[in-house]
This record gives sequence, C-alpha cells and structure tokens, in this order.
Amino acid sequence: MAMISPLSVQKIIDAARIEDVLSDFMTLKKRGSNYIGNCPFHNEKTPSFSVSPAKGIYKCFGCGVSGTSVSFLMEHEQFSYPDALRFLAKKFHIEIEEIESSKESKELQTQIDSLYIVLQYAMQKMESNLWETDEGKAVGYSYLRERGFSDAVIKKFNLGYCLNDWQKFTDEAIKSGYTMDNLVKAGLTKIGENQQYRDFL
Repeated sequence: MAMISPLSVQKIIDAARIEDVLSDFMTLKKRGSNYIGNCPFHNEKTPSFSVSPAKGIYKCFGCGVSGTSVSFLMEHEQFSYPDALRFLAKKFHIEIEEIESSKESKELQTQIDSLYIVLQYAMQKMESNLWETDEGKAVGYSYLRERGFSDAVIKKFNLGYCLNDWQKFTDEAIKSGYTMDNLVKAGLTKIGENQQYRDFL
C-alpha cells in the first residue's frame, strides 16, 4: 500500500492557497487583507466566516468552526486526510511522491496524520486566542511585546496564548470532532487518576 511521502505533504500544504481552495465551494468577498462569506457549516444571512490568506486558516465567528485547507476538505467534503491532500495536489499541480508501506507503517502514518491535524487545530486556536480575545491581547500579546517580539515575529513563529481556563480548549476540540484519545496522545490534554481532564498546553 502506497502513501504520500512527508516531503510531498509539506509541498502540498505550502502550495495550497486557502482562499483559492475555499472559493471552489463557497462565495468569498475580499475585505481588507482577508476574505469573508456565509459559513458553509451553518445557516446564516450575515457573513461571519473569515478566511486569512496570511495565516492559511479560516474561522467562523458564528459557529466557531476553524481550520486549514485540509481540514475544510475533510469536514465539508468528507474526504480522508490522504484524499484531501491528493485533491490539493491535483488543484495546485504538485507531483506526489509515494512510498510503499507495510500494514504497521500505514497504521503508524494514520496515527501521525491524526496527531498532526489536532496539533494544527491547537496552533490555530492559540493564535486566535492571542489576536482575537481580550485576555489574549491583554496578557499574552502584551507579554510578547514586552519581551521584544514584533508582530512579524509573532506571526512567523505562530506564537499563541492558552486561555486561563482548565478545560476550555479540550471542550472546544471535542466539540469540533477531535477525540480525547488523540488530544491525550498529542500532549494537549491530561487525564488524572479520577478521570478528570484538563488542558495541558
């Protein structure tokens, strides 16, 4: 069984312009440096779905859904992770290098892919917290600026902020379809002896 090489995966992700991908499935209008449109995941009359080409992510301020080009295809089109990558490779004319894999390595790659996706989600949530919440701006952003980090550096290295709430991130991740098992394996959530869980970012 062949799978997409890690190098090809990175090339695809780097080439996939999110505004071009989402435009195939919805109408987007330019607003400043971003794009807006009606959210395809819930009914709305006033656009609350924002797409950031600079960050390569989308976020709906109505229902809270967010993600990348890959996660959009997985959720909107019900693609598997590899199928979403193949779709993007074809759209952006990226030649895919495939490598043969055993059953064990295929299962391992599937697990790695799942953890990669949930870590991408966590990164986007932390960035969103930093730039878009009052707490993130007042505490996280102020701290980074005091340390001498410019906005350009903060964005380049995807720096973010975890809200001061023990379970908020985990609850939102599960609501968005991520499993507790993957959250724990990715080191994002910790479960105690009494089965109580808490964010571990």
